[in-house]
Amino acid sequence: MTDDDGGGADAVRVARWAPGAQVLWRYRENAGDGFHICRPVTVVRDTADLLAVWMAPGTECVKPVLADGTPVHREPLATRYTKPRTTRRDRWSGTGVLKLARPDEPWSVWLFWEPGWRFKNWYVNLEEPRTRWHGGVDSEDHFLDISVSPDGSWRWHDEDEFAQAQRAGLMSAEKAERVRAAGQQAVGVIRAWGPPFGDDWPQWRPDPSWRIPALPGDWDRTPAHVSS
Repeated sequence: MTDDDGGGADAVRVARWAPGAQVLWRYRENAGDGFHICRPVTVVRDTADLLAVWMAPGTECVKPVLADGTPVHREPLATRYTKPRTTRRDRWSGTGVLKLARPDEPWSVWLFWEPGWRFKNWYVNLEEPRTRWHGGVDSEDHFLDISVSPDGSWRWHDEDEFAQAQRAGLMSAEKAERVRAAGQQAVGVIRAWGPPFGDDWPQWRPDPSWRIPALPGDWDRTPAHVSS
């Protein structure tokens, strides 16, 4: 089974990935065309309705940092999005993350566990619908997020960063309205306990034979894309 965006000479065909395939999950910079986040992941399921991937503990990733090496979250909010940045390789600490994404939805849902596989929470990451290429999927983070507890309660996350991104010119008022509307749509799914919240994903476990994917040297390459 393949995807084809029908885009003419630049269109490419990408086969569905089999369970155990290793791909990249990347985010573009909000103020540029480059990538500032890259996470090698292992495919759990890849169908017309859902892409599920596993990011194992200890995975080498790329994350943004300030030009002087300061972690972004340690910079005061007022200057967090205006100081020069670069990227750094680092290891994902703590437990792994299961990421679930449905085509065309402007968010993905992440599952977190405590040590010993005690389910902790879902995390709704508001983002651009993912574009697909032969080596993975690309998106753009929209700053605003939602956490969902096992009992179904939920709350907004990073509203301060969402507001600051607008003040810093990283997001127009019109785009912010679309992001907030997407968040409200996600809240509707949560309240109805629709997929994936009513599914049995918290009981899922990775195949013990899977190896941690390596971060390639050309992790930031710009390939042709196809629709998800």
